[in-house]
Amino acid sequence: MSNFDVTKSELDKVGCGMCLAKWTQVTMHLHNGMTHSCHHPVPHKIPLSEIKENPTALHNTKYKKLARKEMLENKRPGECDYCWSVEDNSNSFSDRVFKSNESWSLPHLEEIKGLDWRANYNPRYVEVSFSNTCNFKCAYCSPMASSKWVEEIEKFGGYPLSYNFNNLEWLKETGQLPYKQTEYNPYVESFWNWWPELYRDLHTFRITGGEPLLAKDTWKVLDFIAETPEPNRKLNLSINTNLGVPKNLINEFVKKAKKIIEEDRVNEFVIFTSCETWGEQAEYIRFGLNFNQFLENVEYILQELPKVTINIMSTFNALSPFGYDKLIDKVQELKEKYQNKERYWKSAIQLDTAYLRWPPHLSVKILDREHKDLILESAKKAFYYATPKFTNDYFGFSDTEVQKIKRLYDFAISDDGFEVEKNRLDFVKFVDEYDIRKGTNFLNTFPQLENFYNEIRNKKR
Repeated sequence: MSNFDVTKSELDKVGCGMCLAKWTQVTMHLHNGMTHSCHHPVPHKIPLSEIKENPTALHNTKYKKLARKEMLENKRPGECDYCWSVEDNSNSFSDRVFKSNESWSLPHLEEIKGLDWRANYNPRYVEVSFSNTCNFKCAYCSPMASSKWVEEIEKFGGYPLSYNFNNLEWLKETGQLPYKQTEYNPYVESFWNWWPELYRDLHTFRITGGEPLLAKDTWKVLDFIAETPEPNRKLNLSINTNLGVPKNLINEFVKKAKKIIEEDRVNEFVIFTSCETWGEQAEYIRFGLNFNQFLENVEYILQELPKVTINIMSTFNALSPFGYDKLIDKVQELKEKYQNKERYWKSAIQLDTAYLRWPPHLSVKILDREHKDLILESAKKAFYYATPKFTNDYFGFSDTEVQKIKRLYDFAISDDGFEVEKNRLDFVKFVDEYDIRKGTNFLNTFPQLENFYNEIRNKKR
């Protein structure tokens, strides 16, 4: 019997819908007052009246407590339908089992199942975004996560596709339009009222954005961890950054991270950054990126912080296939150059390839088969680098890194009702408008897609 079988059995003794993540994990979007536990349920609004009385309501909302009540009473909360679909239609374990089995969840099972559903609970795995302030306007991003996107949409409006892409009206109607960093934010205030208590119980803390290094509260967290007399040494600390901020901020970040690491104030420090392909094509996708400076900053951090792991998150999209093999080559070069025995089994740098689902007009599914086949070639290259060289100091691509690229190919060629023609038309409309607004040139940047682009335009006429 596997660990997952045992965990599922223990969860089911409590209730058929029991999932520890509803207590132990949270993502808090403080820039617009939304929260959810686990990434599957849709984020819900945190009532200001609740955090006024109880700062922990950033996680322990009455809405979430009612879902916990259902779990403790052998019911399945409707917002967790992703897991119920997996369990009812396959023999696979759902994410409620995987998340409950995590080291930040499973040890707390006995404690949690004995709680009253009304009880507040300090989560062990916390992701937080303090602000949507960002210096990039990535093609697949949105005003919710980028202040630069907000500025563009306020000036030009949404993109005129088959729907009004990135318009602000829906965010306004649903109360999700982000606070500006210069404005008073009651959600951030509540976070700091809760933080000293929350910090001591944390297993994992990850700061996202926006661009966290442009958010003043990120620096406040780093200073707290660097200076507190009672550090939480079991903490795994992670920060997302585009590594495209001014050099003085990179230097200051490295300085603070070095103090935290050298004084053993955390268990692990991981930096998450992003890149979707190579060179000017990467710059087109991540508008605001200086690709060469990005690589320089990656190397600078690997040199200065030998105990830090950098994870390159690649949101693989329709513009990624043509230079991805070069990105794989570079990651392998850095794996070999900066491998350090202090990391034990971990690579200095990892590539985490995930496929883009939204917006659909940038999905790899819109591409022709010849373009999708380039993904398979990238997977073969990563597999080549994963092949053991039978030396003690060799660290190539892990099986997980390889399989995520292979999974991407399977996704690209799968037939799941994706509206190819509609999204191809939206793609052409999008890049045309993108070029007008940003002064870019799609066809010069992606000559590999010239025939593809022209065929769609001709059909449109």
